[in-house]
Amino acid sequence: MEKPAASVLVDTPSALSALIDSLKGLPREPPSIYIDLEGVNLSRHGTISILQLYIHPTNKVYLIDVLILKEKCFSTPATISPLTLIDILESKSTPKVFFDVRNDSDSLYSHFQIKLAGVVDLQLWELAARPVAGKYVKGLAKCIERDSPLSDREKAEFMQTKEKGKMLFSPEHGGSYEVFNERPLSKDIQAYCAQDVYILSSLLRWYTCECDWIWEKRVAEASQLRVAQSQREDYNGNGGHMTLAPSDWYYKRQNHASWM
Repeated sequence: MEKPAASVLVDTPSALSALIDSLKGLPREPPSIYIDLEGVNLSRHGTISILQLYIHPTNKVYLIDVLILKEKCFSTPATISPLTLIDILESKSTPKVFFDVRNDSDSLYSHFQIKLAGVVDLQLWELAARPVAGKYVKGLAKCIERDSPLSDREKAEFMQTKEKGKMLFSPEHGGSYEVFNERPLSKDIQAYCAQDVYILSSLLRWYTCECDWIWEKRVAEASQLRVAQSQREDYNGNGGHMTLAPSDWYYKRQNHASWM
């Protein structure tokens, strides 16, 4: 796959308006918009620092500085229309691909009252594409290792960039999540943020080729259920339960024909 050019940092309302202009009228099939978030304890209990956005048709990655823009990040309109980022995020007709949307949704809803819609959860697509039923979901790193179209050299470069990022933000590696709040953002953190979102498009193509329309419907329903669960007062985004597949998927994989 073609690697995007250097990511574009969006940290002013005018730059954000120009970006939103480019989001209008994008193809919906396959999805054009891929999103990830980074922050300090990314949840209702923490903060959002960066919203990463990859536009597949233009092969561009944007790092939207939520820490700097705050509410303006979602309320600033485009230059050619009243369209805002919150309109796009809450649009049922505009598909947006996340990998495990739950904590991202929790953060957006808790801090900015954003109710995500039109979500395509890539983690669920991976589960649906397996030839044998699974009871546990996989993390992004494992999906990239096993399923991405990257060459061995590209995978090695990808993992090197990922490890550089982890060394900076992971407490287990002597880092701190506060690195996402340092300005200017380090080049290593920018590279980490960018690659985690642009790789999603190639994985989606791979997984959707392995599934029929029944699983497409099932993934859509389960994706939105994850969003709804993340908005509940009792939602907990940490713990072993986060690795469990949807409770009824194992049974329905064994009885595929019965729910067509």
